[in-house]
Amino acid sequence: MRAISLFSGGLDSMLAIRLMTEQGIDVTALHVHTGFGGTKDLSEQLRRRAEMAGAEFRVADVREEYIREILFDPVYGYGKNFNPCIDCHGYMFKIARALMPEEGASFLVTGEVVGQRPMSQRPDALKQVRKLAGDEEGLILRPLSAKLLEPTKPELEGWVDRERLLDINGRSRERQLALAAEYGWEDYESPGGGCLLTEPAFSQKLRDFIAHEEFGVEDIDLLKYGRHFRLPEGAKLVVGRHQEDNEALQRVQNPDYLPIRLPVTGPFSLLYRGASEADRRLAARIALSYGKSTPGELYEVEVGEEKFTVEPLENKAAARPYFVLNL
Repeated sequence: MRAISLFSGGLDSMLAIRLMTEQGIDVTALHVHTGFGGTKDLSEQLRRRAEMAGAEFRVADVREEYIREILFDPVYGYGKNFNPCIDCHGYMFKIARALMPEEGASFLVTGEVVGQRPMSQRPDALKQVRKLAGDEEGLILRPLSAKLLEPTKPELEGWVDRERLLDINGRSRERQLALAAEYGWEDYESPGGGCLLTEPAFSQKLRDFIAHEEFGVEDIDLLKYGRHFRLPEGAKLVVGRHQEDNEALQRVQNPDYLPIRLPVTGPFSLLYRGASEADRRLAARIALSYGKSTPGELYEVEVGEEKFTVEPLENKAAARPYFVLNL
């Protein structure tokens, strides 16, 4: 018997898998990659955690489809920020359900805990998730809270023993942490993290972006790093904040953006390719002001293949009117 478990790398999803493998169920830990999981590539870390819990690891890259079908038109709306949590969970189960024949799986598993999150883990929200997933047979099992919910098909059919499942409720992590200690686990994602769409700063940058440009997969990484500016004639400018930011922005593969190269030590920056000449000059001045430049002196700055002779802004505060948000 095999199950597919949605897998975030968090403690709850690891425990859900372990509760299944302890009952002799083979598990595929499925990480659904929407692009909004964080700023770092954690694929190898996720693989290690899945194997620690006793599962095989698999990734489904759904970034394009997620943007097209879920992000901007969720049936059940957004949470506090830009997070369509109910629709997102339903969509992930839909992806997992479609993979069941290929994986030879009989049911689906998740580490969700009743009452842990105010939007997506209320009892009524769990029913909405089930509806979105098309789970008419009751194949979604939540091992950590199963005793608080109606029995699912895996329980009714005797594929799993309901008595060995749990009745965890609410936001306390005490029981999960105790189980982690019992299993000797120390490597797991902290609770409540892992989705950039729940973060106010990222959500604000995303709202600004879609107000001016069409959003695509190649734009996701652009929003993860740097200081973001919206210039007077509409162009977006992204200026690195530190070395890690600079290196990440240099790795961004986005044909709609041009690199800004400074003649002094300073940040790596990207500017929207369609920027007007006025915005290009201003972008060069802003980038210079964050480098080791001297106000009043002229410098030759490369914006893509163009060169502009400009002086930096008098100080960084002069760039404040163009901030998308303060970072």
